[in-house]
Amino acid sequence: MTKNFDFYFDFSSPYGYLASTQIEALAAEFGRQVNWHPILLGPLFKTMGSAPLTDIPLKGKYALHDFERSARLFGIPYSQPKDFPIGTVAAARAVLYLQRSAPEKAVDFIKRLYRAYFVEGRNIGESETMLALAAEEGIDTAELANGIAQEETKNLLKKAVSDAMERGVFGSPFVFADGEPFWGFDRFDHIRKWLRNRS
Repeated sequence: MTKNFDFYFDFSSPYGYLASTQIEALAAEFGRQVNWHPILLGPLFKTMGSAPLTDIPLKGKYALHDFERSARLFGIPYSQPKDFPIGTVAAARAVLYLQRSAPEKAVDFIKRLYRAYFVEGRNIGESETMLALAAEEGIDTAELANGIAQEETKNLLKKAVSDAMERGVFGSPFVFADGEPFWGFDRFDHIRKWLRNRS
């Protein structure tokens, strides 16, 4: 019996976006599927006493260069958003709500949100923008708006972040492949080699 990949991501993470375009193909190489876990980096940074990568002296300038270079190397459309980073609470709640109410639409919506932010420059941190994108995907926006406002959904996100930290997640993307932890888009080839060496 195969095990799925657990893929943790924050919608404000450029490397999370890049990874989201490749994770399913990587999982399919090994007969796995992907469990998508939206989280928030803010609480993780607070726990670690850290900050968004682009806010760190010296490292921030390099990161901006590397985001675009990594996208070019893998042929992934990318445009550094003007508003960056952004809060993505509403987007994360929306995905968690859809994963319960309309799971067949959740993954496509994740990809649509990422593309809107990192290709089209639309601020998905704004609820109006997020709901407009939901409408494009054929999602009932009134139901979704009500869903993300529910205490149950808010608590789901809090629990998702707490559970991720308990599991050792500290960044985006973060992948568990057959239980083995890997942090970063640049670790995808490591995942591939690790799984091949196990078989």
